[in-house]
Amino acid sequence: MAQIPWGHNQLIMNKIKISIYAITGDEFCVAAEDGEKVFEQLKKAIQEERQVEISFLNVEMLTAAFLNTAIGKLYGEFDEEKIKDKLTVSEICNADKLLLKRVVDTAKAYYKNPGQFEESISKVIDNQL
Repeated sequence: MAQIPWGHNQLIMNKIKISIYAITGDEFCVAAEDGEKVFEQLKKAIQEERQVEISFLNVEMLTAAFLNTAIGKLYGEFDEEKIKDKLTVSEICNADKLLLKRVVDTAKAYYKNPGQFEESISKVIDNQL
């Protein structure tokens, strides 16, 4: 019987697949509250140094509010390289991939300099009133 090197075992045991549908119990992922449940699971897995595959199987609708909370908030907890290294997404349609990219880009910009970001938003709002 061939032995598997310890490092290989550890790598296999260090992977986890997180189903958005299983966590939320709904194919419509629209509420920030549901995003918070996902965020907590992802945060814990990254803190445990796990490789995480985020599955969007059976998810029919996503909103920016949900994704901002579920994934965008991670950029306030971890650096971009750590997130890129630890997370992958699967079973997501192209339209939702684009939404996720916008959410991630916005989160990276926000967490790089939250004060400046909020000041810019305030100026825009003040100019519209």
